[in-house]
Amino acid sequence: MAITALNEMQIAEALNACPQWQLSDNQLCRQLVFRDFSEAFGFLSQIALIAERMNHHPEIRNCYREVELRLSTHDANGISERDFALAAAIDALLP
Repeated sequence: MAITALNEMQIAEALNACPQWQLSDNQLCRQLVFRDFSEAFGFLSQIALIAERMNHHPEIRNCYREVELRLSTHDANGISERDFALAAAIDALLP
């Protein structure tokens, strides 16, 4: 089954359900700050397990206690429902 990119209106509507995520350079982006490196790395370890299970992997940047996540679907050449599903799963990890 082919994965298709969402159009601008679909993305805008889906962003309403993920208010912590922003649209930047045709990717969903979220920045987080944790208490320390260990907490940030623990969070990233949880994301790794979810990403493997979903077979959909984010771009991750980590600097000490700061984490930046970027989601897009390369096969769709844009943002797909898979990105919003992963964003929701990531959000569910947070208090």
